[in-house]
Amino acid sequence: MRKLLWTLYAAFGALALAQQISPQGIIVNPVPTDLKVKVWVDKDPAKRGQAVYQVGEPIFIYVNVNQDAYVYLFNINADGRIDPILPNAYERDNFLRAGETRRFPPEGARYRYTVTGPEGQDRILAVASKRPLSLQQILDVERGRVLVQGAEGLARALSIVVEPLPAKDWVTDVAFYFVGRVPPSTPGRATLEVDSSPRGAEVLLDGRSVGRTPVTLETTPGRHEVEVRLSGYQTFKTTVNPRPGERVRLFAQLVPEARTGFLYVNSTPQGAEVYVSGELRGRTPLSLSLPEGSYAVELRLADHEPYRATVRVERGRESRLEVRLTPIPKTGTLSLDSLPQGAEVYVNGALVGRTPLSLSLAEGRHEVRLALPGYGEYRAQVEVRRNETTRLFVQLVPVRAVVELYLNAEARVFLDGEEVGLAKGGYLRFEAPFGRHELTLVAPGYRTLVQTLDLYGNQTLRFTLSPL
Repeated sequence: MRKLLWTLYAAFGALALAQQISPQGIIVNPVPTDLKVKVWVDKDPAKRGQAVYQVGEPIFIYVNVNQDAYVYLFNINADGRIDPILPNAYERDNFLRAGETRRFPPEGARYRYTVTGPEGQDRILAVASKRPLSLQQILDVERGRVLVQGAEGLARALSIVVEPLPAKDWVTDVAFYFVGRVPPSTPGRATLEVDSSPRGAEVLLDGRSVGRTPVTLETTPGRHEVEVRLSGYQTFKTTVNPRPGERVRLFAQLVPEARTGFLYVNSTPQGAEVYVSGELRGRTPLSLSLPEGSYAVELRLADHEPYRATVRVERGRESRLEVRLTPIPKTGTLSLDSLPQGAEVYVNGALVGRTPLSLSLAEGRHEVRLALPGYGEYRAQVEVRRNETTRLFVQLVPVRAVVELYLNAEARVFLDGEEVGLAKGGYLRFEAPFGRHELTLVAPGYRTLVQTLDLYGNQTLRFTLSPL
């Protein structure tokens, strides 16, 4: 079997973004994904990129995924020729389970991979996808050959294949090794190898874009400024100072950018304390820069009800929270009762009910009046204190009228069925409560007289009894 070794930097581009293909034939996916794939050769499990294989020497390729995925492997030779590794005529099952590591060729396989040259640096490209890829226009599995020419041609063809996929549903990895020997640096030049996590970051050397990670390039000895940039991550900056013939390896562990937004909080009245996720951050009006997310916001102001809300802060946008705070009512309780009960209760001139009665009133002084027919009216100024209960019990005093009764005969006098006296010589003076009463006069030899009286003051009454 011919040598399955290759030179493709294929980190696929997220088609939701503008795809970029570098002069080395690299397609970059700048979108971080949860799906990860790792490919390496048997002499370089640490992926340092310095493994050397001699022509005729066997080679084994390993691949691992962290999620269920379909894996495709290509070898790109130093001369640009492309050989397929997976799937192939002997190995069509390219589905790997999460955490699975597979070797090619596997133990007991009917084929092997042998290094055939030419000398130079080769690359193995691994493509992992959550869905099967349609490679009929790229790969002839039965004949074991790739239908496109060169690394850049493969990169462009693959970019079309992955275009329908969501950006986070596929990922790539590359393993490097040398055939024959590690090429020395050009005399008077230095070599710079730049890699990053995640890969696909743009590399700038002295302000000039030179490719995307992983990238190997020659440069002049001496001081150089290196920047590694990737959308959504903080720019990595450093300085290198290689000597003539020196190979410098630079790895950038990229840090995600803080996805921040702004929160503006104001209140009426102003000056309220602002708590964000339980932490006091200041007083209204207040503007804050916060990481993207949801926050519990609370406003507190003396003599006002607390205000609570959940606010969503989005990257690069301002969320506004403007609140009219509700004053806490300054009230107390007035509890009223009387004997007898049922007296009408007036507060500040308004009828509010009958005793017994409990009222919530604004703090301060109030005029209270109790009225019950037949009883003297009760008036008082009552002080109500905030959050306290003031109790008022009133013993109502009955109101009585003086009645002078003149008759033409001596008679027994009854009021509401009760005898109140004897009208001797036809005269009787007695007291009775205000209100309606029934007066009954009984005299021997005379007809009994029954009369209804409405007493609301002193009265003089005269009646003539009729003889039988």
